[in-house]
Amino acid sequence: MGDLKGLIDKLYRSNRLNEDELLELLDNMNEESRKYLMGKAHETRVKHYGTRVYLRGLVEFTNYCRRDCIYCGIRASNRNAERYRLSVQQILLACEEGYRLGYRTFVLQGGEDGFYTDEKIIEIIKEIKKRFPSCAITLSIGEKSFESYKKYYDAGADRYLLRHETASRRLYDSLHPGMSFDNRMRCLWDLKKIGYQVGAGFMVGLPKQTNRDYVEDLCFLKEFQPHMVGIGPFIPHKETPLAKESRGTVEMTVTLLAIIRLLLPEVLLPATTALGTIDPMGREKGLKAGANVVMPNLSPLEVREKYALYDGKVCTGEEAAECRQCIDSRIVYAGFVPDMSRGDSILWERK
Repeated sequence: MGDLKGLIDKLYRSNRLNEDELLELLDNMNEESRKYLMGKAHETRVKHYGTRVYLRGLVEFTNYCRRDCIYCGIRASNRNAERYRLSVQQILLACEEGYRLGYRTFVLQGGEDGFYTDEKIIEIIKEIKKRFPSCAITLSIGEKSFESYKKYYDAGADRYLLRHETASRRLYDSLHPGMSFDNRMRCLWDLKKIGYQVGAGFMVGLPKQTNRDYVEDLCFLKEFQPHMVGIGPFIPHKETPLAKESRGTVEMTVTLLAIIRLLLPEVLLPATTALGTIDPMGREKGLKAGANVVMPNLSPLEVREKYALYDGKVCTGEEAAECRQCIDSRIVYAGFVPDMSRGDSILWERK
């Protein structure tokens, strides 16, 4: 472990490793070094955010999507998906219930659905801000023009999540027919320029994904300096070309979470639903590896199972935002403190 401990210590002290060092760390990771890495990641998150875990209320408002990403259950080619769209009133009711439960950030997520024009998105943003002026709005609705992003921001949107999925052009192109790697990156830089708190992120355990690909992701994140990073294990969906592929692992996901925490000490880092789907204690493991955000589901019960990006998604019971006591107790049991505030990025607050 000697050499790896030295690399982890260097990363902990300087928040930086070069490509070769990151690759060496990933290629040689074992249980002993992973445990040491987790400890350093935990120390770092406590130093910057204490033991707080920020809770966000997730509203998945449409599962229509014009894209055909080969890993995604709501891809346009999936004729067996049971499609739905929430009305403005349904979205507002979900936020109203979330506000009553204590949530002060609403994450509006959906496929790239042309039904929701800029005008409709702006109407939704303005209505939420009018009713809940103290709350933050996060959008996660894919690739748009600079002009559209600017309109949403001017209407009151605070944050935008757009996972880059992979920083490897080779891998990106193989997964996203008809899409452009350069345009994805353009979107991220546009969002940052406009002034959003921006979230990027990638999948873990994709077919043909290598440690060198993860190094590209880590180096991109270090360069981009996002306010949030969402990563989660790849989980296959039965109605996609990757249906028979193996899923990503908890071990690799939490290892990368810990490295990201050390590379970007002040980043907001979710323990994702996908992590909780492949392991009943997955999100707790993520929190112990440096994650500090959880996003329970506020969507109406009747549509939760329809927003199926992958098979087996946790969407009821303790995943439900209504089960605040369950969520809180699990966070406390893991050694952390639930925080229902807006939970803005330290980086953004310092601007």
